[in-house]
Amino acid sequence: MEISVVVPVYNEEENIKEFTLQILPVMDSLKKSYEVLFIDDGSHDRSSLILKELIQTYPNIKLIRLNKNYGQHSAIFCGFEAALGEMIITIDADLQNPPSEIPKLVRKMEEGYEVVGGYREQRQDSILRKIPSFIVAKITSKLVNVPLKDYGCMLRAYRKELVKTMLTSGESATYIPALANSYASKIAEIPVAHQARTKGQSKYSLLRLLHLNFDLMTSFSLLPIQLIGISGLVISVFGLGFSFFLLLMRLIKGSEWAVQGVFTLFGILFFFVGLQVLAIGLMGEYIGRIYQEVRHRPRFRVQEIITSKSKNPN
Repeated sequence: MEISVVVPVYNEEENIKEFTLQILPVMDSLKKSYEVLFIDDGSHDRSSLILKELIQTYPNIKLIRLNKNYGQHSAIFCGFEAALGEMIITIDADLQNPPSEIPKLVRKMEEGYEVVGGYREQRQDSILRKIPSFIVAKITSKLVNVPLKDYGCMLRAYRKELVKTMLTSGESATYIPALANSYASKIAEIPVAHQARTKGQSKYSLLRLLHLNFDLMTSFSLLPIQLIGISGLVISVFGLGFSFFLLLMRLIKGSEWAVQGVFTLFGILFFFVGLQVLAIGLMGEYIGRIYQEVRHRPRFRVQEIITSKSKNPN
């Protein structure tokens, strides 16, 4: 198998048929053996039923159903494990990245790259989505030391050997583009088209985006906890100096001056306590993630695998 296309799906009944009818002619035009793996990440709509019907007509399609919603990145990892192709391409089913852009990635991969990422040159999203994506791209570029314009675009291509390495990481919470770039030695990024979503709704709420960004920060860097440690040292030195200042002023001005500064001292105390609680909370997040990893829980559980050879498609 030359190419595997991994497509995470979550409640995309309005787009899934059109997406399938667009991607198959594109893959046929490449004149390479291929498969399209749809990973149903616990959809509650008719996405799986539509795909089951399509599978009976198009044998290159395979459907893997997860028993519940594990998240986009876990669904992609499921596709990675099942993929047979030497080149693996990921793309969302919402049609915001047109399947017609896939040949661009294939041609670039044929130049010998291990990872080729797309960046949305004229992104058709609101400013509320663009700003967080810009920040994520900058942070990720610093963390993995690979400066790219767009780490949020899921239209990407990977070599099979690199994907095998990624699968050995065993992390339950990670950020796939950053993980790939941390292992890859030859990486490229090319412009790809981007369209506004016309059907359905985005599955990434603000809370989910914040959670994803926290996964990114804690999975690839100790910088947040290191900054807290440095801040604690600076605050401790400042607090010690301020204590000497208060003692000196009491000796010079007398006890009345000290009494008048009681509420100021309480304010400073609360400020320090607040910083301590923040530091403890951050350390708790890291400890919690360590706890999750040492349990070695699987990223997902497959409920059903459906191909054109399945006896009971419905």
